[in-house]
Amino acid sequence: MTDLLADLDGDGYAVIPGLIDALDAAALTRIWAEDAAGFRKTVVMGRHGYGQGEYRYFARPLPDIVQRLRESLYPSLAAVADTWAERLGSPGRWPATHAELAAECAAAGQTRPTPLMLRYGPGDYNRLHQDLYGELVFPLQLVVLLDAPGQDFTGGELVLSEGRARMQSRPIVVPLAKGDAAVIPVRERPIQSARGWSKATMRHGVSEIRSGLRRTLGVIFHDAA
Repeated sequence: MTDLLADLDGDGYAVIPGLIDALDAAALTRIWAEDAAGFRKTVVMGRHGYGQGEYRYFARPLPDIVQRLRESLYPSLAAVADTWAERLGSPGRWPATHAELAAECAAAGQTRPTPLMLRYGPGDYNRLHQDLYGELVFPLQLVVLLDAPGQDFTGGELVLSEGRARMQSRPIVVPLAKGDAAVIPVRERPIQSARGWSKATMRHGVSEIRSGLRRTLGVIFHDAA
C-alpha cells in the first residue's frame, strides 16, 4: 500500500508491472470473440460522442481473473482510499473487503457489474471522462493493457488530465507494457498545498491509435445503478 500511495501522490497514478501474464491476457481477449453471452452490454463509442471504438461490460458471473483482481487488489486500494478520505476531511471509511463494498452498492441500487473490455483500431480514441455510474463511487480503478505497444499497436497512450483550482489542466501520459496495470483516480485525488489538502479533478482517456489493435481491461470496483 505504501508504494501505491507514494506513486499516486507523486505522479497521479501507480503502475503494477506484469499484473497479468500472456495466458490470462489471451483468455480475456478470446471472450470478446467467442462468448457474446459473457457481456451484458456493448457500447459503440462514436454513437454517443465518447470517441471511436467499442467497449463491452462483463455480465455476471464475471470471468475468474476479473473477479480475482477485484477481490485481491481491493483491500490495498481501500487503504489508500481511506488515507485520501482522511486528508480531505471525510468521516467515512471504506469496507474491508470487496464483497462488503458490493453489498453497499446493492443497497444503494447499484447492482450492474462495471468491469469492461475496450477495443480500439486505427483512428480510434477515447475522450477524457470519469467512470462514476452512481452515487457510491470508489475512488480508484484499474486499467490493464492486453496488447503490446510498438508491436501490436502504435499510438493509444493512456492519458490523464489533472485539474487544480486556478490552474490550467495538467496532461499525464501513463507508460504501460502488455500485462501492466495502471491504478488511477476515478474522479479526484488529494493535492497538498501550503494551505493544506485540496481536491484535484481527474479524467482519463486514450490517444488516437495510429496502427494495429489495442485492447484493455477496465476494473471499476463499484457497481452501476
